[in-house]
Amino acid sequence: METGGNSLPSGPDGVKRKVSYFYDPEVGNYYYGQGHPMKPHRIRMTHALLAHYGLLQHMQVFKPVPARDKVLCRFHADDYVAFLKSITPETQQDQLRQLKRFNVGEDCPVFDGLYSFCQTYAGGSVGGAVKLNHKVCDIAVNWSGGLHHAKKCEASGFCYVNDIVLAILELLKHYERVLYVDIDIHHGDGVEEAFYTTDRVMTVSFHKFGDYFPGTGDIRDVGYGKGKYYSLNVPLDDGIDDESYHFLFKPIMGKVMEVFKPGAVVLQCGADSLSGDRLGCFNLSIKGHAECVRYMRSFNVPLLLLGGGGYTIRNVARCWCYETGVALGMEVDDKMPQHEYYEYFGPDYTLHVAPSNMENKNTHQMLEEIQGKLLDYLSRLQHAPSVQFQERPPDTELPEVDEDREDKDERRDPDSDMEVDDERKPIPSRVKRETVESEIKDPEVNVDSTRGLEKAAAAEATSAKALDIGSLKIEEPGVKLEETSKQNDQILSSKVNNEVTAQRVKDFALLVLISAALNSSLSSCIVFVL
Repeated sequence: METGGNSLPSGPDGVKRKVSYFYDPEVGNYYYGQGHPMKPHRIRMTHALLAHYGLLQHMQVFKPVPARDKVLCRFHADDYVAFLKSITPETQQDQLRQLKRFNVGEDCPVFDGLYSFCQTYAGGSVGGAVKLNHKVCDIAVNWSGGLHHAKKCEASGFCYVNDIVLAILELLKHYERVLYVDIDIHHGDGVEEAFYTTDRVMTVSFHKFGDYFPGTGDIRDVGYGKGKYYSLNVPLDDGIDDESYHFLFKPIMGKVMEVFKPGAVVLQCGADSLSGDRLGCFNLSIKGHAECVRYMRSFNVPLLLLGGGGYTIRNVARCWCYETGVALGMEVDDKMPQHEYYEYFGPDYTLHVAPSNMENKNTHQMLEEIQGKLLDYLSRLQHAPSVQFQERPPDTELPEVDEDREDKDERRDPDSDMEVDDERKPIPSRVKRETVESEIKDPEVNVDSTRGLEKAAAAEATSAKALDIGSLKIEEPGVKLEETSKQNDQILSSKVNNEVTAQRVKDFALLVLISAALNSSLSSCIVFVL
């Protein structure tokens, strides 16, 4: 298990990185419904920009393996996963009680292919973590992931499955400490809650706070028990600009990297913190947002980049395209190339858009107070906490890459009864190297997920619980099989010995009787024996 703090072998110069990029061409077809602000189509728009800017040819491009039920159940409750798997728009009226129980309905609607959508985006994030664990790449990217609000037993804030928690659990198989950073305008409540009582995962969220969804993320919420001061919250007000944002981001994250020394970093790049977002109220430029990616990349620590919020979809595509360039160490032109979604970006047809002149309500005094308090929290931490010796869960095996394989049923889950009849379309030929991952051979890992959250009096009233990272239970079928085999051999050997002994006793008795017959009446002995 690696402790972190080492430079990446392919990037000591701070420029070149091996990047693995996860994309399913079907992801843009999923539709939350008319008028819903979450539009998976933005992922397809981002991919088109990456293709026409020529960035795809500099990355390994993978179609994610859909996350199977057992993978989702590492964090989520079995009955919740079963519900997501079974619910459809046609059957939802018959399951009103279940819809209410799992918070599925308005913000998180039931739509066609809901479970496949969850499997796809979760598969990309877990797949990225596997690539990092096996050192296939330095940076893994899944713009369809980053759905940070989902809880163990319920959907929340357009999020059904928490792919971030699942990816972090995968990284924890290999790294002692994992850092999670969230620059979405909304608080990363689902991830914070999952790891609130552990010191193996530090969560840092920069978000709008005060009468704003989800209402959590107070600066005083710092973790509990072993996890105290390993959850940091940076509450911000409307109109924050690039300069004010980085007045906080760089000193805080610099100190976090120094003290925590993570083995891997997960950065949620929600684009609703950009200026002009349909649901947001910040005033960050695309370059200001991407500076967070550039800064975290500069530490030369394995990095998983994920999407998240973002509801002015032309700006989301602009942002994630530019940040992919940052990950690669490549600058992209402001002038946008012609492509199938070109008309979305008029009238300027440029990659960057100027921030607005909205008021910045974050005063310098307020920013200094926030910075001072968070740096004080960090000063109370033990440097790079060690992990108690324990048996580590087996690594997820890295799938063999078969570039010539065309499997129309790639999304098919052998454990699933769900019919898959949609046709697969090839990703554009301008991709230099595109591979489809074969099914990940994943040893069964029983994570005692979400037990023991003792957050605070208010949080104790919630149904979610924190992940007990320190006690990953491991199924060892090979050991059990060997023990069973030995037991069977012992039973068989004992049975044979008993039969042999019985036969010997019988033979001895016969000899005694025959001997007696020679000294007495033969006929009476024969009658006795018979």
